[in-house]
Amino acid sequence: MAEEALIVIDLQNDFCPGGALAVAGGDEIVPLVNDLIRRTEHVVLTQDWHPAGHSSFASSHPGSQPFETIEMPYGPQTLWPDHCIQGSIGSDFHSGLAWTKAELVIRKGFRTAIDSYSAFFENDHTTPTGLAGYLKERGIDTLTLVGLATDYCVAFSALDAVKQGFKTTVRLDACRGIDLSGSLDAMIALMRETGVTLEDHLSD
Repeated sequence: MAEEALIVIDLQNDFCPGGALAVAGGDEIVPLVNDLIRRTEHVVLTQDWHPAGHSSFASSHPGSQPFETIEMPYGPQTLWPDHCIQGSIGSDFHSGLAWTKAELVIRKGFRTAIDSYSAFFENDHTTPTGLAGYLKERGIDTLTLVGLATDYCVAFSALDAVKQGFKTTVRLDACRGIDLSGSLDAMIALMRETGVTLEDHLSD
């Protein structure tokens, strides 16, 4: 099954309970993700990797609060608490994650002026990370996405994967969402409409 890859999205300390931008239950998916890693030949990890003072941090915009939305040159941007700062403990992969099998780590969000949810593109939707080219050159055409958070980095990655021509599945049981103002239901519906296969083995 050399044409399949598992993409593990942002399973980092800051997105797990106790972290700066904790996703409820974020650490609960680690055993399932590790099982998928063991059973998949090709594994790619993404890592949120922000410089201090990143433009997506509420602290970079005096008077703004986390989870407010502002307009950036590339469109609406949710402001976040400072998180996943390069080299910090918060930016490290969860200590229980069996990440050593990964053959590629895509770091995203490292450009100060633009955020990056998707594993494939910055939030301007035009600046590529290079992941699509890497996968295509390796002959990989089928992707399974897991990780954090369902309604942001996982969903945006899945939508871009479909646009790039990959057969794309999101394992919802191996993801957890933030759910800001109904974002979880909205993004699940959008993924379904766009041709992403959604699987939830907990409900089988």
